[in-house]
Amino acid sequence: MHGAGGEFAKRVLVEELGLPQSSLMRCNPLPDFGKCHPDPNLTYASELVKKMGLIPDGSADPSVDPSTIPALGAANDGDGDRNLIAGAGFFVTPSDSMALICDNWEAIPQFASSGGLKGVARSMPSSAALDVVAKSRGIPYFVTPTGWKFFGNLMSSKESFDGVDYTPFLCGEESFGTGSDHVREKDGLWAVLAWMSILSKANEGVAAGEPLVGVKDIVTKHWAKYGRHFYCRYDYEGVDSDAANQVMDIIRNSFVNGDTSTIEAGESGIKLVDAVEFSYTDPVDGSKTSKQGLILNFQFPSGDPARVVFRLSGTGSAGATIRMYLERYEKDSSKHDMSAPAALKDLAEEALKLVQMEKTTGREVPTVIT
Repeated sequence: MHGAGGEFAKRVLVEELGLPQSSLMRCNPLPDFGKCHPDPNLTYASELVKKMGLIPDGSADPSVDPSTIPALGAANDGDGDRNLIAGAGFFVTPSDSMALICDNWEAIPQFASSGGLKGVARSMPSSAALDVVAKSRGIPYFVTPTGWKFFGNLMSSKESFDGVDYTPFLCGEESFGTGSDHVREKDGLWAVLAWMSILSKANEGVAAGEPLVGVKDIVTKHWAKYGRHFYCRYDYEGVDSDAANQVMDIIRNSFVNGDTSTIEAGESGIKLVDAVEFSYTDPVDGSKTSKQGLILNFQFPSGDPARVVFRLSGTGSAGATIRMYLERYEKDSSKHDMSAPAALKDLAEEALKLVQMEKTTGREVPTVIT
């Protein structure tokens, strides 16, 4: 993305690991990021997305021959701390990426050499895919407010607070940030190296001339074992501040503090189960953080859970941004190949109707979907 991570990519990927210079794109740092937005998502990393055989919603482009697509594609943002991961015709969500790194820690030298992960954490808006893996593998896991300082406390539990040692540690947030305890911050290139290690381990023993195990193979095998968490985020940017606050008040008053038991399921059969406002008590220093997001918990007719998280930011004179995070768990492997937009469409419609988004803000569609 013409950001600071480019020089590190040259040094590590080309000079240390021997990849050809041609494997790098937009790795020359520019003060204006090449007149492009430096966020590594499906919207702004469009050149990489197209090269990986994807369309803007993250689905495979059926017009592209899979044999012509690179095995792994990745992007970092302007300061190199966030990442996007994609395989040939296959986008990996940030939440799935964390869960896969957790489940494949044996493939990552940093973790394997220290006996494995001792703790993992995710920001609350991220999907619960990481929780499912950690629970299955007996790894302590935490759900924190958004903000790396909360992960930092967990990483420093032993050395700074004489508490439990959670290192080696894996953590990440919904906005394409992944990291470990080697630094107290997100590390985009580290995430890329982790995925290179996972791919390398998965292809051990593959005979010459045989098809290689790809990113899609690894992820779909993971879903078959743990179930899939369909996930995406709607951003409504530049919303009138009063209207944005009114949406949050509707959720808080009608659902968090109201009676959800009387609300009937919608036409799709999706039913609102309950609503909560997320708060966090730090297990390391005991500090409390409140009002970190409003959560509507739903249930599909199959019995599988789903949720929609609403968070508000930037309520100044320039307007506010309402972020709506959609998550649906699906255990039926025959449905795992659905596109996320299709899988989440009914859930989005039900949530938007309940919170009166269009009526209150005048917005028929989000500004950005990631």
